[in-house]
Amino acid sequence: MMYAPRVFVSMLGTLAVFAVAAYVMSGSFWTALIETIFCALILQIGYFIGIVYMVRREKAQMDADRSSDGLKAKSRAEAGVRDSLTAEAPARVHIQDH
Repeated sequence: MMYAPRVFVSMLGTLAVFAVAAYVMSGSFWTALIETIFCALILQIGYFIGIVYMVRREKAQMDADRSSDGLKAKSRAEAGVRDSLTAEAPARVHIQDH
């Protein structure tokens, strides 16, 4: 699973190393900056594609689980399935009609 803070820190570290390497290789600050910005765009596109892939995979898994439960309806409510949760007010809450 991809966690955003870890990915963000890793991306910054990668970009810092890339920026230093690009500067050493080119000898130009501006060239290294432009290449680093290009690298950041590539990393963001890859991160976006990874997130889209994980969301699609999760949706496919949920659809497979739903069909294996025998529920052909689009939602559990349409299928008339009730859960065992009750909607009771907590003991300390006093509900009054005014």
